Amino acid sequence: MAVSAIQVKELRDKTGAGMIDCKKALEEANGEFEKAIEILRKKGASVAAKRAERTASEGVVLTRVYDNGKSAAIIEVNCETDFVAKSDDFLSFANFALDVLIEHKPVDVPALLQLSSNDKSIADELNSLIGKIGEKIETSRFALENLPNGEIVDYVHHGAKLGVLVEADNVPEERPAELRPLLKDIAMQIAAMKPVSIYREEVDKSLIEKELDIYKELARKEGKPEQLLEKIALGKLNKFYEENCLIEQVFVRDNTKKVAALLDEFNKKNSAQVKLVKFKRFHLSDEKK
Repeated sequence: MAVSAIQVKELRDKTGAGMIDCKKALEEANGEFEKAIEILRKKGASVAAKRAERTASEGVVLTRVYDNGKSAAIIEVNCETDFVAKSDDFLSFANFALDVLIEHKPVDVPALLQLSSNDKSIADELNSLIGKIGEKIETSRFALENLPNGEIVDYVHHGAKLGVLVEADNVPEERPAELRPLLKDIAMQIAAMKPVSIYREEVDKSLIEKELDIYKELARKEGKPEQLLEKIALGKLNKFYEENCLIEQVFVRDNTKKVAALLDEFNKKNSAQVKLVKFKRFHLSDEKK
C-alpha cells in the first residue's frame, strides 16, 4: 500500500530510525503504526547481533547516592565512539538503566537486561537505540552499595568516563558538616591515584608475592647478596603499600600529609571513629572484572 510522507515522519519521530527504514517498515506493516514499530525493533535486534563483535570502549560512568547517603549505585554503559557517548539518546538510555538498577536491584547485568520500568524494557530500549545509532552499545557492569550506619559519597570526573563511590562507617548520627567534603576529597583521591585497596592488609596476596619476586630479581641482578634479597624486597614492598593503599597515600591536595592523617584530624576534631571501609572505582579503560 502507498505510505504518506506524514506517516513516515511520524514513525521516524517516534523511533528515531532512518526515513527509508521507516517507509519500508510501514509498507511491510500495511500502514499499521504499532506493527511498523515492532518491525523496526526487530531490525534493531538484528543490527545488535551484527554489532556484537565490535569494541565498545567509549561510554559513560554514572553514579547516584540516595537514602540519605546510606545507599548508592554506579553503572558503566559503553558505546563505540565518544560522539555517541555525548548524545542525548545514549545518555537518556544510560540514565534509564541506572533508574531501573536502583528500582529493582538485580544481581548481575543479564538480570538487569531482563527488567522493565513504566512498561519500558531495558532490552527493547537497548535494541531500539542500537538500531537507531548503529553502534555496539552495552551495559558492562554496575555495583549497588548499602551502608545502614555509614555515609556514601560519589564523584564523577569531568566527561563522565571515571566514577567513584567511597564508603565510611561508624559515622556519628549527627553528621558533622565537614564529613561529606572530606569524603568527596577522598573520592577524588581515589579517582586520581587509583589505589588497589584501602589498607595494606586487604592487598591480594598473589599481587604481594608477584611484587616481592620482582624486587628480589631486580636486587639479584644488581649483585646484592642472596641473604639480603628478602630484606631488600620487603623494604620496597613498603613503598608499594604507600603508593597503592589509599590510607597510606600522600594526599593529592596537600602533599604534606597522608590520607590517614586527614581522617585522624577529622575524628579528633569531632570525637568520632569514622573508618573508611570500601570504594568502587569505574574507569572506561579499566579491564572489566
